[in-house]
This record gives sequence, C-alpha cells and structure tokens, in this order.
Amino acid sequence: MFKAQVKYMPLYFLGALGAGGLAISFFMYLMFMTNHAEVPIPTFDTLLPYLTEMGIPVALGVGAAMLGVIVMSVIHLSFLKWNIIEFLKFKKTEDYTALRNSNAEVTLMAIPLTLAMTMNVFFVLVVLFVPGFYSIIEYIFPAAIVGFFIIGAYAINIFGEYITRLLDKGDFNFDANNSLAQMLSIFAFTMVGVGLAGPAAMSHTEATAVIALLGSIFFISISVLLLVIKMILGFKSMFRHGLDRAAAPSMWIIIPILTLIGISLVRQTHGFAHNLDIAIEPGSYFILTAIIISIQIFFGYLGYKIMTVNNYFQDFIHGEEKSPGSYALICPGVAFFVFSFFFLHLGLVKTGIVDMFSIVYFVILLPLMYIQYKTIATMLKLNKKLV
Repeated sequence: MFKAQVKYMPLYFLGALGAGGLAISFFMYLMFMTNHAEVPIPTFDTLLPYLTEMGIPVALGVGAAMLGVIVMSVIHLSFLKWNIIEFLKFKKTEDYTALRNSNAEVTLMAIPLTLAMTMNVFFVLVVLFVPGFYSIIEYIFPAAIVGFFIIGAYAINIFGEYITRLLDKGDFNFDANNSLAQMLSIFAFTMVGVGLAGPAAMSHTEATAVIALLGSIFFISISVLLLVIKMILGFKSMFRHGLDRAAAPSMWIIIPILTLIGISLVRQTHGFAHNLDIAIEPGSYFILTAIIISIQIFFGYLGYKIMTVNNYFQDFIHGEEKSPGSYALICPGVAFFVFSFFFLHLGLVKTGIVDMFSIVYFVILLPLMYIQYKTIATMLKLNKKLV
C-alpha cells in the first residue's frame, strides 16, 4: 500500500497510530449511541437488531460506523506492516546508531505506543464482527493482559536504555529540547495503561480484574510522574530557544495523553464498582471529564495559535515541506473527539444535564463530527504526501 519515498524515521509509526485511533473514533458512535445494557460494550449481537429491525436510516447509520472501523483498521494494519518492514531496514543503518545517541532516541517509543493501539483495534474488530465472541470474553482477557504487559515491558526497556544513557553520560541536549516531543514516552505508557484498564473494567473475574487494575495503575502512575517532569523541561527550553518549528505538533500531545489518562480513570472506577462494590456518583464523572476537556481545549488553542503564527499548517500540511512529525496532528484530533464523547455521555447525559438525542445533544455532537472529518482529511493528505 505504501512505498518509501522519503528517509525513514520511527515517527512514521504515528501514521499507523492515527489510523488506529480513527478506527476507535467510529467505535464511539456504537459505544454510546446504541443500547447494549447486558454487556459493557457493543458487539455484533447487540448491533444486529439495529441492522435488521429498526429501519433503513438506523441501519445506514450503524453500518456507516462499522464500515469506518473497517476502513481505518485496514489503513492502520497496512501502515503498521510498512513501518515494521522499513524499521527493520533502518536498524541496519548508521542513522539508527546516531538516533540511539541523541535526544531522538525517544522516538522509538512510537513503536510500543502503536503496538498497544493495534491490540485495541483487534479487540474492537472481533467484538464487532464475530458473532457470539463476547460469550468467551473472560477467556480472552488474560491473554490481552499478558499482551499489554509484554508491550509495556518493551516500552520500559526502550525508555530505560534511553534514560540510563542520559544519566550515565549526561549528554541530553537541552538546546534541542524546545518542544514537547519528549512526552512521546508518556503517550506510550498511557496507551498501555488504558489497554489494561479495559479488562479491569469489564472482567467479572476478580483476579483478572485486579491484576489488570494494578497494571493500569502502574503505567498511569509513572505517566503522571513523567508528565510533570517533561512538561517543565520542555517549556523551559521553549521559553529559552523558542518552539522547534518541525516539532510544533508536539504542543498537542498533551491532548491524547489526557484522554488516555481520563479513560483509564473511568475504567478503573468501573472496575472498582462491579468487582469491589464501590459506588460511583455520576457527578464525579462530570467533574473529571470537564477538567480534562478544559485543559485539552486550552492546549488545543495554544497549539493552533503557535502553528498558525509559524505557518506550520501552510507549509507542512498544505505546502511542500515534509516531516513525519506531522502525523502527531492526527492523534490529538482523535483524542479530543473520543474524550468529548465521554464528556457528553458520562458528564452531561448521565447526570441529566442533557437529554439523549435532544436538540442540544446534536448541537454538541455536530462540531465533534467536523473535528473527526478534518482529522481524517488531514491523515489522508499526509499519507499521500509523505509515503
């Protein structure tokens, strides 16, 4: 599907990551806008009545969302395959050795980040398109937990080698740290954390849920710790040297990180509720989701402002300049769309502030759909331009 036309860098994994995230974004419509009271997520069996019994408009809407999942999953897997092949070639070059001895070594974290997304994509595909799959889900959860722990260990190993080199040699280049690109490691850890939070929320086997919960808490906790450190270091260098223009999209990386932390917290509280019999107040979801959305909007504005001033969109998206870092624009759009669904449905609908399928509901939904459309359009433009 893809042909290498430019110098390869591990940041190209972000292209596969973005497509996987867009597959999940279509899943959000099914997750929150269809009835699946007997199971925590929509499945083939819960969606079948919408496709066969509720009329053509409903069938078309549900079918369109399912088709979106399929199309974006195909792009994700195609781009993932291309990246793996090109990365194996890249590892044999001097450029790889140079990368391993620079600040850019952190870009290797894009690999476990994308692999964790692949786990999520496969899960969504099987529950949506394999009849009866959810009936054996308790047997699948342990395998999923093992998979996420393996990816998490891979991420820790990459990050550990990177940090060990920096602490041993003290050769971190603070002058070249004038962006938030170093937060890619946090992004990877939160992706593993949110993946483990899934079984913690859905499993009715206490041992499975607790193991997943502890794993999720571990990865989210280290993410929060690193978030504070790397935000301070990144902004210190940016205030001193100005923002690295090619890495300008990193200003938005906080958006997907916050989305994954927020979803992890929601899933963890669900796990507490049905396995440990701890009640959840709907108002707590309103506060949590509103806080996260507020910070995301602020950083969205800040990033848009600086990328408009330095002509990033004009040159790197619509113009001739090329950078694999441009794919970092996709996940923030996906993440804001996805977490806005949590805010709308858990923060507003569940608390009774907004009625489901009311005029106000669709007034909120329409701009989110526009963000999803713009994100897809940007990804397709970058795919055509960069690979």
